[in-house]
Amino acid sequence: MEKKGKLFVISAPSGAGKTTLIGQVLKQFPQLSYSISHTTRRPRKGEIHGKDYFFIDEQGFQTLVDQGQWLEWARVHGNFYGTSKAFVLEKLSQGESLLLDIDVQGAKQIMDDNLSLVSIFILPPSIEILQQRLEKRGTDSPAIILERMENAQSEIARQSAYDHVVVNDDIKRAATDLCFIFKNEMRLL
Repeated sequence: MEKKGKLFVISAPSGAGKTTLIGQVLKQFPQLSYSISHTTRRPRKGEIHGKDYFFIDEQGFQTLVDQGQWLEWARVHGNFYGTSKAFVLEKLSQGESLLLDIDVQGAKQIMDDNLSLVSIFILPPSIEILQQRLEKRGTDSPAIILERMENAQSEIARQSAYDHVVVNDDIKRAATDLCFIFKNEMRLL
């Protein structure tokens, strides 16, 4: 029997520490592949096309929507984000396990497709600390931070749809908790 890979989906409100935690998981589990999302947003300082995201214009993104090429896609904070269906299905069929870093809208699409997956939600310790993290980051305008905070409320309300919830109140503890989930799930392959 052919061994299929396992699909992991991680979601969190912007500023919850998801990127840092995913970095820890990828260091701990080198056999795990990371799915790079496509986005129509402009690259932030230091971001590299093909490493952080595949940057694409809205017309190109819409063409791929029309062709049914996305496993999931959504408009988030005014920009489109999507995951290549062909890439994910190819990796899983080759027996590779894959980690997707996607928002709650995209995660819901995948869950609704009845794909076998392990879903994890990263929860900030509080909404106030989340706002402090976004402000401290210094990458967004006050208007964008306000939009992200409004979105965070509805994202946090959907945490119960996930298999696991990890509270990022202490980065070391949260990384340990997250890696424990991956260790158990990877053992089941």
